[in-house]
Amino acid sequence: MRTFLYSGLFITCFCLFMMAACNERPGQDKSSTAQNSITQIRLTDMNNQPIDLSAYKGKPLFINIWATWCKPCLKEMPSIEKAQELIGKENMIFLLASNENMDQIKEFIQENKYNFTYTRVENAESLGIEALPTTLIFDANHQLVFFEPGYRKWDDVNNLDLLRKTIAGK
Repeated sequence: MRTFLYSGLFITCFCLFMMAACNERPGQDKSSTAQNSITQIRLTDMNNQPIDLSAYKGKPLFINIWATWCKPCLKEMPSIEKAQELIGKENMIFLLASNENMDQIKEFIQENKYNFTYTRVENAESLGIEALPTTLIFDANHQLVFFEPGYRKWDDVNNLDLLRKTIAGK
């Protein structure tokens, strides 16, 4: 009986923690390891080749950390795709990064026909990513302007405004 109570208490505390983490608002904690520098983020493409994020200098970056099993991540994807269409790939680079193995990511790509640039994040744990999805947005100088764990409807007018302001350097 006592074990059951402790288990229930643990599950309740964990759920409350995750709900609080997912409800943070933009730019809340830019001091954690993940956001200190874009150079700390290690991504590979779907051919397992390293991606040099400095090659995108001069372009704002939208990096969404997700997983194939993550329901909020999957719910968020259509709005990211729509935002990408409305903003334009030439104005902002959209990268979706999972730390799962390549076979899992490639299977997801085959089953879901989103128009994304998928990547694999090689060091999610050392970046301090605590919840999925997590979105990081860097301005054209690759300074972090937005960090948020949790689901967001990216094609909402306020979120599109955030992306457009980032592109405009405001």
